[in-house]
Amino acid sequence: MTNYTLMADDELVKLFCAGQNNAFDELLLRYKDRLYSYISYLVKNDDMADDLFQETFVKAIMTIRQGRYQSSGKFYAWLTRIAHNLLIDQFREESNLTLVYNDEKENGWQTLQGYVEPTRESQLANEQVLADVRRLMEHLPAEQREMVYMRYYKGLSFKEIVDLTGLGINTALGRMRYAILNMRKMAKQYHINLY
Repeated sequence: MTNYTLMADDELVKLFCAGQNNAFDELLLRYKDRLYSYISYLVKNDDMADDLFQETFVKAIMTIRQGRYQSSGKFYAWLTRIAHNLLIDQFREESNLTLVYNDEKENGWQTLQGYVEPTRESQLANEQVLADVRRLMEHLPAEQREMVYMRYYKGLSFKEIVDLTGLGINTALGRMRYAILNMRKMAKQYHINLY
């Protein structure tokens, strides 16, 4: 049995590329607490920190699997750069939203969206996107469909999904990645706009 704990990060990445998923599990164990603390310190919102943490590891897995990871001996720095870029993207996306302070809440800053009724047009657009996603989900393999359902329709974090299903974090992230890739491919094939 291979002892991954004694290996350097770049060795583990190479083993993961070669199909040894346990090598990535070791990388996850090494850096999950530090990375989560880094993200949590920046965003000061547990839900957002959970989402960014999960997105960071999904992006890391996708980049490594696509052979685009450049070995530099600084795996953790690379992870934090991914998290930082995702955070910037998140703030850019939300930069057009007006923030208001609600002193009845612990983390009082909220977007004005929480106080404004959505227009009927935006409700219809959201309903159409959800209907399209449900139709696409029907064509996914069962394990991918289950992952999408638990994550987006039940609102479970990857940690909760792993606890419920008994899967490894790498397996859960991988299934979600393939589900999203398959749904994007189907959406493109059938000219469905999911935005």
